[in-house]
Amino acid sequence: MSLNRKEALHAFDEYVRAYDPSNPRIALKIAHTYRVASLCERIATSVDGFRAQDVDLAWLCGLLHDIGRFEQVRQYDTFNDAKSLSHAALGANILFGDASPISPCIRRFLSTRDEDDLIRTVVATHSDYRLPANLDERTTAFCHVLRDADKIDILKVNCICPIEDIYGVTQEQMEASALSPVVVETFYAHRTVPRDIRVYPADILVSHICFAWELVYPMSRRLMWEQGHLEQMLSRTFKDPRTQNEFERMATHMRSTLT
Repeated sequence: MSLNRKEALHAFDEYVRAYDPSNPRIALKIAHTYRVASLCERIATSVDGFRAQDVDLAWLCGLLHDIGRFEQVRQYDTFNDAKSLSHAALGANILFGDASPISPCIRRFLSTRDEDDLIRTVVATHSDYRLPANLDERTTAFCHVLRDADKIDILKVNCICPIEDIYGVTQEQMEASALSPVVVETFYAHRTVPRDIRVYPADILVSHICFAWELVYPMSRRLMWEQGHLEQMLSRTFKDPRTQNEFERMATHMRSTLT
């Protein structure tokens, strides 16, 4: 594989130019994309057996991972896959579905074809609750790099974006939120939270915090703590005393377990 990053960045800029940059959702995903690509590069440099071209490939996967989000926003004005369609599957189709009129074509980003299957899989599965069990070791490693990077930056997005945009509720509604026992149980099982068991706003917050449990690479955990966004989320306060007490207990447990 021979990657020209300057050309890949140009191709990405050309692609997103078709979408309204004044739309905060579009602006958010452009900034998110660049940060995830950078995080992929940093994580990939720490992976045993990864060569320089593997680091380039991980960076490219980060650049391409959310390419479906822009068309999702244009068509549905939402990031909610359940209310629209899988942005990951759409992204893979945009990149590799030659019949798609919205496709910029993967060849605009990468001239060689030898990594097409890996890129398609990494993009298509990056938001899956669990990776397919039949992936080969190399593909799985790249999937983990991207999924780690994406989760780390989602923690950042939780802290830099208005609460209404992330959770669909006001600050007052979040502070008054209850917390589902099944979400608490999932937290203490050190697993990520399935979307379909979330009921309250605080459940969504905890589900994002739980991304930290499943980071695969030590470098990912290091970058997560360095950025400080997880700590900001763990320090959130609630007016519902039961939620506040449980949240404090969970925060203490996560800090003692992951640091």
